[in-house]
Amino acid sequence: MHVVVVYDTDAKRNARILRTCRKYLHHVQRSVFEGQLSDAQLRRFRAEVESVLDLSYDNVLVYTFPPGTTPVRMEWGAVQAMPTDVL
Repeated sequence: MHVVVVYDTDAKRNARILRTCRKYLHHVQRSVFEGQLSDAQLRRFRAEVESVLDLSYDNVLVYTFPPGTTPVRMEWGAVQAMPTDVL
């Protein structure tokens, strides 16, 4: 499934969340990631992210698009190259 992740965390946890997101998804901009994940990958990703979060302060939004649907991505302004270093 296609996944979009947006996070807002305390500065002291940003680096750990960033590293975790980069393991699974493409870094689109600052705290935004997207890519394809299986159900199992999404479960592992969630567990890794939740192990870092302070649930009283941090927030992570995850948008999923079921298989067979095609999300439309519009980009306005300076176009960012998509990285190719995702596992």
